[in-house]
Amino acid sequence: MFRILAPAALLSLAACTTEEVPLEPQISLETMQDVTRTLSSDAFEGREPGTQGGERTVEYLIEQFQAAGLQPGNGDSWVQDVPLVEVTGSNFAPLTIGDIELEHGSEWVGVSYPLVERTELTDSEVVFVGYGINAPERGWNDYEGLDMEGKTALILVNDPDYMEEGLDGTFGGRAMTYYGRWRYKYEEAARQGAAAAIVIHEDFAASYGWNVVEGGWTGAQAYADTGDGGAGNTDMNGWMTQDAARRVLAAEGLNLDELVEAASQPGFEAIPLGQTASTSFDNSIRRFTSQNVIGVLPGNQRPTEYILHTAHWDHLGICGEEGDEDMICNGAVDNATGTAALVALAEAHVAAGPTQRTQVFLAVTAEESGLLGSEYYGANPVYPLDRTVGGVNIDALYVLGEASDVTVIGGGKSELDAYLADALEAQGRSQTADAAPQAGRYYRSDHFSLAKRGVPMFYVKSGQTLSEGGAEAGEAAYQDYNTNHYHAASDEYSEDWDWAGVMQDLELYFMLARALGDTGEWPNWNEGDEFRATRDESCALRDDGC
Repeated sequence: MFRILAPAALLSLAACTTEEVPLEPQISLETMQDVTRTLSSDAFEGREPGTQGGERTVEYLIEQFQAAGLQPGNGDSWVQDVPLVEVTGSNFAPLTIGDIELEHGSEWVGVSYPLVERTELTDSEVVFVGYGINAPERGWNDYEGLDMEGKTALILVNDPDYMEEGLDGTFGGRAMTYYGRWRYKYEEAARQGAAAAIVIHEDFAASYGWNVVEGGWTGAQAYADTGDGGAGNTDMNGWMTQDAARRVLAAEGLNLDELVEAASQPGFEAIPLGQTASTSFDNSIRRFTSQNVIGVLPGNQRPTEYILHTAHWDHLGICGEEGDEDMICNGAVDNATGTAALVALAEAHVAAGPTQRTQVFLAVTAEESGLLGSEYYGANPVYPLDRTVGGVNIDALYVLGEASDVTVIGGGKSELDAYLADALEAQGRSQTADAAPQAGRYYRSDHFSLAKRGVPMFYVKSGQTLSEGGAEAGEAAYQDYNTNHYHAASDEYSEDWDWAGVMQDLELYFMLARALGDTGEWPNWNEGDEFRATRDESCALRDDGC
């Protein structure tokens, strides 16, 4: 057992509570190891939703939540059903733009969001729409004066000011906003009436190489089954390599670099290319149901106010090619560690006794398919979002040893920062800003499904300044994982892992949840943040406010 906090530190963090704070709350290292080892074993087949491995995962988590002392979190049930649909494209024709034919996979990828057996894009006029952003509150509209009905939007990845060194600018400088995410760009293109939306890939702006796009956007694609057949989407969403975009634009006498510069300035006007796009492919459709697993520790004074702990239980399943020595992506770090953390934290909170507010432990499905489990919960919350105070998301705990810092993703966005500062001071640790703000990581994990609906959420990652080797060793370890093991069959459990840093992180998560659980405050997003208006509107609907 791992002692997690000095009594004085806990008392200072829970200054608003009248409850006596337990003196020796504990988190079990053994639980962390056992649950991580089990979930990342071959018996769970990579925990892909809609498979036997996914079903075993749900059954195992129910057992673990129950053993930890939680109560079922969805009435009498431990699960929330999440209806999903899987679409697999095949027989791809080239993407033809004017006289240029682009090869599927190596030069472009595309998928159908509508649930149709065949996708056909025929002679759709192509318009270069810059960054594809319509943000009235920022005085920016790349679609100004355009009629995009039936047309194809060719779009730059990221925000207009992502190349700035600092964090100042209309769109936060180097730090990506939601407007920079491909998901937003597809949504906005659909709102504008486009038939297709194609994002131009660039390694730095996207924060990953073309291999990630090609691997993720070919084969089966899972979506939330909304019941409307995918209505309201474009016929096709996809990506194009930068080299392919240069060829397409050069055929019209246009230079991509010059267009990037122009599109980064206010008042940019979209450019019709005078060419049309065509392609086609078949789609096979499979519907299935997965589950979010939910357990609760009811509050002892204000049980209808909720603190969330989220982590995704799913991974990629069978990911190798026929004949590979290892074909299972076990996802030990991503995210068996985070799922195990839910169980270990649940044990610790039960042992410490309830907080004034209810603690909710939510293991979500289908994160790897696009945050689908958390998105379904956000759209169909078991606990009202205007009564959800805030929470913490745990996605991939790096087992690198003790660290003197934590990496904060999305710092400066909400009043949760004050809670984090107090907890880190109690730990004697510091916070390090996101080293790659252009990657928009705050918008790429499950907390985002709650944040965009107004719920303030922590996203705190393992520290990089290691006790052994410092920042240089931490950076090398991160790079090694991201380059060699992320979403690969080699992300496997090791008995040689050093868990000291993970236990520091669990201590931090525990402290934050206790502080939020025992305060009477309702922390909000900071003034001017993109999610502030949503939270304010949500709170205004209640007589007692948030």
